[in-house]
Amino acid sequence: MFTGLSAFPLTPLVDDHLDEIAFSALIGRLNRAGVDSITALGSTGSYAYLSEQERARVAHLAVENAGDTPVFIGVGALRTSQVLAHATAAQRAGAAGLLLAPMSYQPLTETDVFELFRTLSKHTDLPVIVYDNPGTTHFTFSLDLYLRLTELPGISSIKIPGVPAVAAEAREHVAKIRAVIPEHVSIGVSGDASAAQGLAAGCDAWYSVIGGTLPELALRITRAAQTGDHDRALAESARLAPLWELFTKCGGSLRVVAAIAEQLGLAQRSCLPLPILGLDNSDRARVAACLTLLGL
Repeated sequence: MFTGLSAFPLTPLVDDHLDEIAFSALIGRLNRAGVDSITALGSTGSYAYLSEQERARVAHLAVENAGDTPVFIGVGALRTSQVLAHATAAQRAGAAGLLLAPMSYQPLTETDVFELFRTLSKHTDLPVIVYDNPGTTHFTFSLDLYLRLTELPGISSIKIPGVPAVAAEAREHVAKIRAVIPEHVSIGVSGDASAAQGLAAGCDAWYSVIGGTLPELALRITRAAQTGDHDRALAESARLAPLWELFTKCGGSLRVVAAIAEQLGLAQRSCLPLPILGLDNSDRARVAACLTLLGL
């Protein structure tokens, strides 16, 4: 399950409440597009801003509307007991796997993070994706911690940050990770702008932000890479450079992807959880111009 394109959809809100209709439609859209898996309640899905009840409902809706597409559910939380509660709700909903990022307010040690994953692996029989996202969690995984975690039962994939832009450096980076983890554990690249490079460097999966809203764009890159046509995958990614530049200019992908969804009528205006206000009008105009430039 942990190969190919895993699409990370938004969790749209309306009047600061879960927009069940918009979310269900996003999930159905991903299933029809033919993504390899759907990961709900990732960072793009604003999991950290939702209540336990909202997250349980999102998990249920995701599985209900995904057809035969496997659904992974993010279960990150500040306390281990909360992580376990989210994992139980995800399993009850019919999730095929779990995604766990080590959230914190106080800085975490490697021992803290190892014990968090060990406790989850004992609690559930669902496979687990290790979510390495230092830009958000401010925790950096070492190669030694990758090794220790992937010795735990159920750890099935690692979602790594974006790879270096230089091809040789990207290959070396992925090779170092592959050298310390078991063969059955997949490596999934994130950081959409470097996804094509990551797949060319040996990553097995792309955990994709843009794939959750514009799956066809992400699928073109993924399918080219899967057939070994990395030149075409890299060319497709280069064609999306205006989009990647917007991610950088606007401080990350979330606000841009939300504006895209709103522009295309996939979510209502101001679909992000407050206090996140989304893009201002000038940046929304840039998003609209980018969509036009890309023929979307």
